[in-house]
Amino acid sequence: MSLLLVLGALLAACGGANGNGNGSTQGSSSHNYLTIQTGPNGDFTRNFGPYAPNANPGTQGMVYETLLYVNGFSNKVTPWLATDYKFSSDNKTLTFTLRQNVKWSDGKPFTSADVAFTLNLLKKYPAADSNGLWNYFNSVTAPDDHTVVISMKKVYTPILWNVGGTTYIVPEHLWQSVGDPSKYTNPNPVGTGPFVLKNFSSQLVDYTKNTSYWQAGLPKVGELRYPSYNSNQSLELDMDKGELDWVSLFTPNLQKGYVDRDPTHNKYWFPPNNAVSLIMNLSKAPFNNVNVRKAISIALDRDQMSKVAESNFEAVASPTGLLLPAQKDFLAADYQNTTWQAPDVAQATKLMESAGYKKGSDGIYVGPDGKKLSFNINVVTGWSDWVTICQMVNSQLKAIGIQANVTALAYNSYISALNLGSFDMSIGSFSSGPTPFYTFNSMLSKSHTAPIGQQAASNFERWMDPATDKLLDQYASTTDTNAQKQAIQGLEKIMVEQVPVITLVNGAAWNEYSTKNFTGWPTVDNPYAVPPPWQHPDDEQVVLHLTPAK
Repeated sequence: MSLLLVLGALLAACGGANGNGNGSTQGSSSHNYLTIQTGPNGDFTRNFGPYAPNANPGTQGMVYETLLYVNGFSNKVTPWLATDYKFSSDNKTLTFTLRQNVKWSDGKPFTSADVAFTLNLLKKYPAADSNGLWNYFNSVTAPDDHTVVISMKKVYTPILWNVGGTTYIVPEHLWQSVGDPSKYTNPNPVGTGPFVLKNFSSQLVDYTKNTSYWQAGLPKVGELRYPSYNSNQSLELDMDKGELDWVSLFTPNLQKGYVDRDPTHNKYWFPPNNAVSLIMNLSKAPFNNVNVRKAISIALDRDQMSKVAESNFEAVASPTGLLLPAQKDFLAADYQNTTWQAPDVAQATKLMESAGYKKGSDGIYVGPDGKKLSFNINVVTGWSDWVTICQMVNSQLKAIGIQANVTALAYNSYISALNLGSFDMSIGSFSSGPTPFYTFNSMLSKSHTAPIGQQAASNFERWMDPATDKLLDQYASTTDTNAQKQAIQGLEKIMVEQVPVITLVNGAAWNEYSTKNFTGWPTVDNPYAVPPPWQHPDDEQVVLHLTPAK
């Protein structure tokens, strides 16, 4: 499967009638429990810690909530546990006003003390601060029961999404003595969310509705069931048989195996979630030469990658690095019609020759140093669509005189090579967010890279460019949307003209769903949330929009 390179953000779990689930619903009347799959990961352990690795599905969003909901497509902010937020005139203070009359599921009141406690807990235990909040925070205080004030070390307005939209608030009265939240598995969760734990087993996580939830009349879904799965094969079989309401799975057999079995109810929507790209190690030749990077890029047949490797489910990516059409409002006028063209061997040849390369007797380029142009492309073993793309890259580059060898690695080795810079080229993708800034920041910021041999956070290609950092700072230092848009468009220009990363196809957010038991799912015409069941807290938004089928 195509998966994000957001470390630790890979998919979760689910199951059905292979001995891991709750039996078939095929042919039955509609019911008020939702059966969800988020990816095979084997048996569950009793882990409901929102800051602990491998927390069970449903922990983030269904049980523990955020202050705001920020739509990943439109950047629209919806008040959640907070009813309002405001930056000071100098953007160095962020104040949240909290919703009143919210209770924890054990009946205790939710107050600003819980928010301040949660944020200060992340300061005390940096391993739990995955958003890096305290790189920017000076202090967090609660002047009254419904106000939280965050003082900033420096201006960084994108922090609103990090703290408001992706930080899960925990109850001080139950967490004040748990220690490091990254190590606490929280076996009996108490949250503000729409569901509470009903039953747990290694084969099934079962939640029931929180009858005292702060949104009156919600949820309309009575129960959530997350069965476990050990393989894609058993998962796909049960999906095809109609035993799952909500699924995230890449399968080339989707139309025949799933949709055609029940075309009235079985649906899918795969919006782009990231750009699958070639990550080059820019610290060494030949990738430190922009003409070589351009030659490699224009020699590639992305249309073939989209059709063959991704079964037409993932469209060709934009050279700008934007996810289109979702981020079209940020697209510069100069690039409105800029797309990757068919491979241009002649132009690639000119670029290689301008970089000082000449073809040897075997048709492979030799560099100015007399060495044959040969390098490795890393990919994760078993990620079949990415392996196929890499094999295509091998073939297409050989046609212009470049030897690119595909190297399949175990996932941990693959990640380690990226982190430490011990690679030539790797296929991968970068984290995304509600605006293009988050991808560009992850991909290109100097603050997210490191010297070869040291751990880079996400700028694995080791792009170091003052102009890029200035544009990122321009975006992050203001709430002025026009100034932010100008900064993004400057970054698009760098992507197109300097090619720090070679985009290939849009990575899809795999999302299959059935309208047999529930209606109200997000669609291309109503993109109220990013749709896969592993996307938190969007999954909560989806469930709260669902109503039982008639």
